[in-house]
Amino acid sequence: MSSTIIVIGHRNPDNDAISSAVAYAYLKNAVAARDAADGCEPDRYVPARLGPLPPETAGVFGRCGIEAPRMIGHVHARVSDVMTRNPVSINRHATLLEAGRMLRKHNIRALVVTNDDGTYRGLVTTRMIAERYISATDVLTQGSSQDAVAADLIASLDQAVDEILETEVLVLDAEVILKEAIDDLMASPLREAVVLDDDGWAVGIVTRSDVAVRPHRKVILVDHNERRQAAPGIDEAEVVEIIDHHRIGDVSTVNPIRFLNLPVGSSATIVALEFQREGIRIPADIAEILLSALMTDTVILKSPTATPTDERIAAYLGEVLGVDPMEFGMGVFKLRGGDEHMPIDKFVGADAKEFQVGDSVVLIAQHETVDLQSSLAREREIRAEMRRLLEAGKYEFVLLMVTDIIAEGSQFLCEGNRKLLNRAFGISCTGRGGTWMPGVLSRKKQVAARILGS
Repeated sequence: MSSTIIVIGHRNPDNDAISSAVAYAYLKNAVAARDAADGCEPDRYVPARLGPLPPETAGVFGRCGIEAPRMIGHVHARVSDVMTRNPVSINRHATLLEAGRMLRKHNIRALVVTNDDGTYRGLVTTRMIAERYISATDVLTQGSSQDAVAADLIASLDQAVDEILETEVLVLDAEVILKEAIDDLMASPLREAVVLDDDGWAVGIVTRSDVAVRPHRKVILVDHNERRQAAPGIDEAEVVEIIDHHRIGDVSTVNPIRFLNLPVGSSATIVALEFQREGIRIPADIAEILLSALMTDTVILKSPTATPTDERIAAYLGEVLGVDPMEFGMGVFKLRGGDEHMPIDKFVGADAKEFQVGDSVVLIAQHETVDLQSSLAREREIRAEMRRLLEAGKYEFVLLMVTDIIAEGSQFLCEGNRKLLNRAFGISCTGRGGTWMPGVLSRKKQVAARILGS
């Protein structure tokens, strides 16, 4: 039986997290189709994201004609993961005889009863039909003859299901977290619940037997391997693979998995290497999103995280597209638009990651720009947003790196306990103006690593 596997990047996704997830899902589907045994349906890999598309991602995807991956809020098991899809249904005018025959034919205990337009009306179950016949025998104690009871039972075969259907049925949404629906199902007088879509059509049935064994959604993590950066519900999911270029974190698995962690500048580089290893040709649209992710994550190959491997893959993807990688990368950065009009919550928090430092948690955000002065002109509102995040997340401090990719450095703005930051870098970052850090472009290698090691 085939499975559906979610391929997903980290929270507050950047271009690399989203683009690499889409490209890797494409590769996994191509490999699964190639390697599937005759007559067997291959597993299906579905890209997803945990936040909005960055402007450059939206721009490149739109230019390529690639559909944005679906945004999800969690990887908890849902009602849709256990429900019986496309339940057998019967029109409300059908007879009990027709209902009984359908129940027997399909070896099921409940039928969805529909209105004339096909929308959901109620349920008819084997239990309800049995109770109808058992209740008929009650008249024997009231003096009626067996022949009269038999005649009543025979006549009931032509009775419309609309006359006995159950309408007080628990109705669920397919996307509801399963553990939140179980208590309601167990408390329901019926053993079944019906799942409706937005138009009132029955798309599934859930029984108490269905929830006896809790399912685990299968997930491939891309561009991260720490629980704080993963989707809510990751502890309930089954992580089947990890593709990453960051430090090894705290995601654990029950079974051995494929964990590909390479010291390169982007996850896009690793995905491109996997295309080459599998011998799968990279289509132009996939090559374009991979090159855009590689160039943004390595700051056009200027970041200290960039390696000769990144340079080689960038050149290779440039050849596929017939473009100069450096010029292409600058064009991608320009898709971000002007800093002066960007909503402040996106300016500060669009690319932010949490890190555990001892017993505390810090938030390190990064905003890359080609116009540092326009960005710093908004310092007052930037710091107000940083203080809001500081209080909401109970962080030890919030650090924003405003990275100038032209000048090749970052302006540090910090709110919270600046002593930890100042001690780690030997600087005097204050609450006004911040501190210019020449040559500092990488959050992972030059900032987080130093703070975590201080």
